[in-house]
Amino acid sequence: MSTLFSKIIAGEIPCYKVAENEKFYAFLDINPLTKGHTLVVPKQETDYIFDLPDELLADMMLFSKQVAFAIEKVIPCKRIGMTVIGLEVPHAHIHLIPINKEADMFNRHKLVLEKEAFEAIAEAIAAAFLG
Repeated sequence: MSTLFSKIIAGEIPCYKVAENEKFYAFLDINPLTKGHTLVVPKQETDYIFDLPDELLADMMLFSKQVAFAIEKVIPCKRIGMTVIGLEVPHAHIHLIPINKEADMFNRHKLVLEKEAFEAIAEAIAAAFLG
């Protein structure tokens, strides 16, 4: 059975894509902790991140690093925080969260953004990723 993220990757569910290559897909979290909060997922559907083959996990970290650098070019922040929780969707994924203080990572109040804001952020990060 396809996961929510597999359906996003396949284009069955819309998203705000910021980056993609042959192995990975990155898109904005629709319930972001901060502007630019991005999810990085492998195209290979695997529930638990540590069940990924070693080479794919290493490549996922390198892809995430590239996406993080693109986010930093667009979103004013001190750094990009990273977390792997993995319980909300049974598909391995990494959260990349622009932060200015540690509390930004653990904010219980999700941002509410308009479609136009998501589109503008996604387009800017995608351009920075490609540029």
